[in-house]
Amino acid sequence: MFKNTVATGSKEATDAAVSILKNGGNAIDAAVSAVFTSMTSEFALTGVGGGGAMMVKIRGEEPTIYDFFVDTPTPNLQVNKEFEKIQIDFGESKQYFHIGKASIAIPGTLKGLCHIHKLHGKLPLPVVLESGIHIAKYGCRLNAEQAYIFKLLNSIFLYSNNSKELLTQNNKLIKEGEIFKNVDFANFLERVAHEGDDFFYKGDLSEKIVSYLKDGGLIDLESLKTYKVIKRKPASMNLNGNIIYTNPAPSSGGSLIIFLLKLLKYEKRNAISINKIIKAMAVTDIARKKICNDTNDSLQFFKLLHNDIIKKYQSLYNNNVINIDDNLTMINRGCTTQVSIMDKNGNCASVTTSNGEGSGYVIPNTGIMLNNMLGEEDLNPNGFHKWKSRQRLPTMMSPSIITNSNLPIMVLGSGGSNRIRSAIAQVLINYLYNCKSLEESIESYRVHLEGNDLYYEEGAKIKFDKINMKLNLKPFKNKSLFFGGVNAVTTSEGYSDTRRGGTYEVF
Repeated sequence: MFKNTVATGSKEATDAAVSILKNGGNAIDAAVSAVFTSMTSEFALTGVGGGGAMMVKIRGEEPTIYDFFVDTPTPNLQVNKEFEKIQIDFGESKQYFHIGKASIAIPGTLKGLCHIHKLHGKLPLPVVLESGIHIAKYGCRLNAEQAYIFKLLNSIFLYSNNSKELLTQNNKLIKEGEIFKNVDFANFLERVAHEGDDFFYKGDLSEKIVSYLKDGGLIDLESLKTYKVIKRKPASMNLNGNIIYTNPAPSSGGSLIIFLLKLLKYEKRNAISINKIIKAMAVTDIARKKICNDTNDSLQFFKLLHNDIIKKYQSLYNNNVINIDDNLTMINRGCTTQVSIMDKNGNCASVTTSNGEGSGYVIPNTGIMLNNMLGEEDLNPNGFHKWKSRQRLPTMMSPSIITNSNLPIMVLGSGGSNRIRSAIAQVLINYLYNCKSLEESIESYRVHLEGNDLYYEEGAKIKFDKINMKLNLKPFKNKSLFFGGVNAVTTSEGYSDTRRGGTYEVF
């Protein structure tokens, strides 16, 4: 009934997962191997210095989310924070980010992957890490998509001496077709293979990290030592007999996806147009701003899914005219990647990881770029460094699994910052409502509404004369990585979003 199906953000990561599955590993082994491999092949998108979330479904069991996104450090009132605002030109828009030592949150990816593998993996960790070690030691050619992101993030990647040393050749940033090696990271992973993650969080390396960042940074030993992976019950909904499981609060993405789908729940099959999706996006944004506006309430997105709230905003969705706030959320590009795997026994893993844009700092002798999550506006919508106590930052990451009669029918997720929710929602609508194939569901033209700015790929069949909203139109001439990168698998097929250059394999 089931085949081994793999979809990731790079050929190297897909090959790593396939190798693990062919050698007796399960979906969780394969996913962990793929992510560690992608830390070299997709260096600009993910790494040990960031955070993520993985949904796991063992055959016969309910799905579980493991949250290993970043934490805020212990509150620190120091005034000499290194927190630099930079501008990046994406062509269609210019966007601002903050980098520097005070942009770095407590990383969770290493602990998360090691913890999940220990619970659910079959193969020994050294075997699972072999591909990641090999690709870091001997390198891989930078593909067009990664080279483009390197170029966009030029000012970040060349910010510190350690990052310059790692990411340049002949004093120039690595470009398409050149070999990117990270020997220090290979050595780091060899140590992880034999010691696990303790040395990073409460051993000699944790002390070096804190010392390295002490001048202008906020990372402290206690926050590293006490960081925990959190097991959560997924947010879920029944859609025409299919159960959609996704990332719950404090993630914002999963709750927003379910909220939007519930607005559309009573629409007829094959009848959900892009215009209806745009309208649902508008109502979802209004509800988000109205209900989820407390920086220190990490579980506020649970409120969105209360039945009385859904009913209230369903009435707004049914109105002919919707008034949109023109200043809801700033658009961020988002450096995120997705691995989706289902093995021949019906075990599933959906994992999304991110390093933000990177802080500009590489931990000496490790090859690890640290995140800039404390400088991401979408993760800190009410201002930077405002937390009163340590907390898990919210995230749009939405690794998801769809089941029917408790059997998996789809595993998916996406990169793309605050476009993650719109990308996943549109793929699910295409596949579950509009009866499109997996490939067509992912490749169909996308839209994203943010405030009253409507971003859309040309070719999208929008009937502008029937939209009773005041919109600023932001067309893209071609399909763009801006709109996410959905990687998805079913029981017998896989597909990787061409917007981000991923690959898939079925066997």
